[in-house]
Amino acid sequence: MLEIAHLPEPIAYEAGLHLQDEHVDAILAGNASETIFLLEHRPVYTIGRLRDQSSLRHPAALPFPIHETNRGGQATYHGPGQLVGYPILNLTNRGKDLHEHLRKLEEALIRACQKFGVNATRRDGLTGVWVENRKLASIGVGVRKWISMHGFAMNITAESLPPFFAITPCGIDGVTMSCLAHEAGREITVAEAATVVGNELANIFR
Repeated sequence: MLEIAHLPEPIAYEAGLHLQDEHVDAILAGNASETIFLLEHRPVYTIGRLRDQSSLRHPAALPFPIHETNRGGQATYHGPGQLVGYPILNLTNRGKDLHEHLRKLEEALIRACQKFGVNATRRDGLTGVWVENRKLASIGVGVRKWISMHGFAMNITAESLPPFFAITPCGIDGVTMSCLAHEAGREITVAEAATVVGNELANIFR
């Protein structure tokens, strides 16, 4: 059974990691079902454990803390106005295919965008969800004993965008970050987006 759990209040990034680790352990012990956590984080920059961390540009000048983490990928930002999703899924039962897992995450987010009248797509060679050359959602995953961790971050409101100007998002020079509200041309709350995204994730992964 797959559960969708929406946390109503923003949490620290470290609390999100602890939540994931606990749930991975519980699934491995047979004490929990697969769960997709949907939440907001308090402001933080994150980056994978890479030798090249130039996408942070000037780390000492960044306005929020930096957290090095065990997902793939370069620098990104998490904070209010952004919907973060952590699918804790047993990939042993899902073909042990990380590529397929990534494509399913993209597909669920693309379908959710369509529900808001936004024609989002993939871009060849660039993981994530885009509207033309504007990036709406970043995706970076990890696995432990074939239980998936980390996931996606979709920008919902304009509040989520300014902190990206201080870094090179996902290490892509010249990338323009956008948000669902801008692309839809109307206000959209994170809670509203979470309901639609959660439904599409459930449709894809159940």
